[in-house]
Amino acid sequence: MTHFTKYQALGNDYVVIDPRDAAFEPTGQDALLLCDRNFGIGADGVLYGPIGPVDADQPVRLRIFNSDGSECEKSGNGIRIFALHLAARHLPGVRELTVRTLGGDSPVRIVDEQAGVVSVGMGLPSFDAAAVPMLGITGLAVEQPLLVDGQQLTVTALNLGNPHAVVFTEHPTRELACALGPLIAEHERFPTRTNVQFLRVLDRRTIQIEVWERGAGYTLASGSSGCAATAVAHRLDLVDTGAEITVRMAGGEIGVTVAPDSTVTMTGGAEHVLSGTLAAALVARLGNHADQDAVAHSDRDAVAHAEPAAVRA
Repeated sequence: MTHFTKYQALGNDYVVIDPRDAAFEPTGQDALLLCDRNFGIGADGVLYGPIGPVDADQPVRLRIFNSDGSECEKSGNGIRIFALHLAARHLPGVRELTVRTLGGDSPVRIVDEQAGVVSVGMGLPSFDAAAVPMLGITGLAVEQPLLVDGQQLTVTALNLGNPHAVVFTEHPTRELACALGPLIAEHERFPTRTNVQFLRVLDRRTIQIEVWERGAGYTLASGSSGCAATAVAHRLDLVDTGAEITVRMAGGEIGVTVAPDSTVTMTGGAEHVLSGTLAAALVARLGNHADQDAVAHSDRDAVAHAEPAAVRA
């Protein structure tokens, strides 16, 4: 049998596949099927781990997949969720550990396991255009012009373990994110694609964002996006150093702190919402991608059986 768990962090949901419970290691195509909300479990992404030995004194390896099947370097919400899974299944009583992803190592502190509150060190942002990467400029990718669908925008791009492009606006809305988000995310000047945040600074300790993720589309919340937007606001001296900045998103709030050395730390909640067993017919399709159209015409009963548990130019 192949078991799974599902968590959500402010409406950003992930399926966790633990190698100890699974008969397969997911590929990008597997993640695409698992995340399908009609023919799979339904999620914004898949977390596969822990990979290899689990030791609180050593980094614990995690792979992260987006719902479009692409592999993600780092996810703030995903790391918080994974930390809670580790605490529940592998490291009971442990409150501090390190999670290793493609985007590097992230120190984690479980603030309140019962409430699902976790703090993650997201690292030092790089605004260097080559690090994002953002083509067409050298040096810093701060307040750079970007022509999008005939409209001249101003973006600040950065890498915080994964790429981000932040656009200031007085009215961050879902409609704006869905209209401009994919055009920016897939813009030719971002050769590896980019996550996009539409940012409004409400005061020196509060910001609001809407998010378009390069691998999942519109999302209710994103931890790394909240950190990226806060880092940009801090870079432009619009929020305070060392204070916890409240980041408001459609799914809820997280707290982000930018230290004097510019390193970023995020604190927020997540919760376990269900556990279940993948049906045999679904497991049989995982890893078998010869006919992707078969997914859309398969027996719905084979999916899973679960138990509840305005822009500045």
